[in-house]
Amino acid sequence: MQYEQLGATGVFVSRIALGTMTFGGAGTPPWSLVGGLDEKAADELVGLAFDGGVNLIDTADMYAGGECEEILGRVLGSRRQDVLLATKLFARMGSGPNDVGLSRLWVTRALEDSLRRLRTDHIDLYQIHSFDPLTPVEETLAALDDAVRQGKIRYIGASNLAAWQMMKFLGASRSRAVERFVSQQVYYSLAGRDIEREILPMAADQQLATLVWSPLAGGFLSGKFDRNGTSDDTARRAIADFPPVDRERGWDIVDALRVVAARHGVGVARVALAWVLARPGITSVIVGAKRPDQLTENLAAVDLVLTDEDLADLDAASALPVPYPDWWDQGALEHRLPLHS
Repeated sequence: MQYEQLGATGVFVSRIALGTMTFGGAGTPPWSLVGGLDEKAADELVGLAFDGGVNLIDTADMYAGGECEEILGRVLGSRRQDVLLATKLFARMGSGPNDVGLSRLWVTRALEDSLRRLRTDHIDLYQIHSFDPLTPVEETLAALDDAVRQGKIRYIGASNLAAWQMMKFLGASRSRAVERFVSQQVYYSLAGRDIEREILPMAADQQLATLVWSPLAGGFLSGKFDRNGTSDDTARRAIADFPPVDRERGWDIVDALRVVAARHGVGVARVALAWVLARPGITSVIVGAKRPDQLTENLAAVDLVLTDEDLADLDAASALPVPYPDWWDQGALEHRLPLHS
């Protein structure tokens, strides 16, 4: 396993992290479709992740309505001290008008609930799961800062924020001298490269760690699907089209992945993960699994070194059109540079 610094902190996290969305939810759609794993199956995956050098495990209060955190807490047991535990808050967790969002009231209550379910006295990385347009960022940060001072949180992060939203939080942290986000958790894959436009450059400028969710585009890049109709009716992607994928562009990407995979004698999924790991600014890639063999294959991606030819082929197949104002800025820079005789 390889390790990367978590943003501007002194903490190092494994380049592959274990996602736990497959834990719990048996018999309860949509979570039963995602995984529905019981405690025994979850324990096997956690043990395999530890054996592979993983030291970051990510979950969220909303997964399986809280059951995911409960299973993870029981499974970790005495191994809790050997892992950096990350969870998230924002989603509705009850029928009350305040059982959702990022208010001080809900941050405080959601944190206590997660601590109880996870059977721990602190969260290593506590992340907001979305932007709350109804709650001032200053209120959210003050509540998170209080929890850090109380020893209930070590670091704070954010997930699924636009670049301007993240900068609003970072600006408030600086002006108020309160805890600052150290990381962002975002969707990124060969089939979804949108963060390259603003979110990744912002993170580099602000020294934020970038943790990636759904690097296989919800299974679209797993090797189970192609333009010829290859499919797996048991796969999550066959049931739920999430994250959204441009199918025609996606099939071109899958074709390119198969060519690269054949060069190395490995599976398509391993190549797709290796590409994300090779991208500049990526700290850790969060992978989930239903079976041990899937997790073993995913962990092996950290050792796959793609050649310049591999990267060029994959980049060409997945390239995004240059958006405005980038195409304007490129021309402006050319005019701005000194003339050469």
